[in-house]
Amino acid sequence: MLIPLSSPSITDTERDAVLSVLNTKTLSIGPYLRRFETTFGSRCGADEAIAVNSGTSGLHLAIKAIGTQPGDEVITTPFSFVASANCILFERAKPVFVDIEESTYNMDLRQIASAVSPRTRAILPVHVFGRPCDMVAILDVARRLGIHVIEDACEAIGATCYGRQVGTFGDLGVFAFYPNKQMTTGEGGMVVTDNAEYATLCRSWRNQGRGEADSWLQHERLGFNYRLPEMNCALGLAQLTRLSDILTKRAAAARTYSEILSDSIPEVLPPAKAQPGMTVSWFVYVVRLSEEFDRPERDAILAHLTARGIGCSNYFTPIHLQPFYRTHFGYARGDFPVTERVAERTIALPFFTDIQPDQIREVCSALRQAISAVRAERSALIPVGVACEPESHASWIS
Repeated sequence: MLIPLSSPSITDTERDAVLSVLNTKTLSIGPYLRRFETTFGSRCGADEAIAVNSGTSGLHLAIKAIGTQPGDEVITTPFSFVASANCILFERAKPVFVDIEESTYNMDLRQIASAVSPRTRAILPVHVFGRPCDMVAILDVARRLGIHVIEDACEAIGATCYGRQVGTFGDLGVFAFYPNKQMTTGEGGMVVTDNAEYATLCRSWRNQGRGEADSWLQHERLGFNYRLPEMNCALGLAQLTRLSDILTKRAAAARTYSEILSDSIPEVLPPAKAQPGMTVSWFVYVVRLSEEFDRPERDAILAHLTARGIGCSNYFTPIHLQPFYRTHFGYARGDFPVTERVAERTIALPFFTDIQPDQIREVCSALRQAISAVRAERSALIPVGVACEPESHASWIS
């Protein structure tokens, strides 16, 4: 049985919506864009919503909107998709990483204040895997220090913190709609804010710096082509009509996974339960192996699963250990130990809206067998009567 890591949930509702655009003569900057923005903003509880062609573009515009200058610093997490740090570099500012909490994988709030310097412009928390950061606590720190907050909610549509949609706490928030996300527009993202000036700037920048009342060849400022086409917006509108059902199905799939893993695979730590006052929006289902296993053994387990036709991946490679960041900033192993310890043992299992219980059971069975196989390989490599720490033979099985 081939089970993909992710798969978008597309129905006739979405297909009909996209075809409806093709029956018009407007494929960009038309009525579907405006409807998508209005509907999304209303659902989130934000005054302004600006559709863009990716979450990465949205993060870039948010960083730019708060007036980030070359040499400024933005505090964020090293345990995320690389775009949440790259967007800071686009404006020639510097990402300043703080380590994560071992239970939630979100940035450790206790470390934020010590990371602040006179150059700090903002905090950029990431709601990793759809799990909310404590935005009340983060806003309290930011207000005391007089700095901005930009929320990376790209993985967290529908997640709430004390009854409020994440992404709407900060000066700006950003969502993403890549095909592996809870809802998709194919490619696309959305910036949300209650600040009308920020919204005006973001709309201009996404459209080559044009003013809202300007002619097509009039450009008020240096801008970008970050527009989201009408077909993508129509797809997004259709997905929004199904979003509540999509989130419910994904939560049910996550519960099924956790119940099976908790009962039958003690070597695997399922995702933590939501903290009081918060709800998780299930983007991916990421488990962590026990300390018994090192990174090469985790990779060997991934290889066993892949050979069985089970889609899987490590999630994430720490940003500070990516080649570009090592080269340009001098980061090395040991800089953020909790992030590194977590990242060396995480496995993203197949997870999507329409995954079936029998597929989840098949994945869990394959994972159990893969763990047993790697243990057997480890035992075969250790000479009888010789005690050996896992690290000393790790390179033999890589």
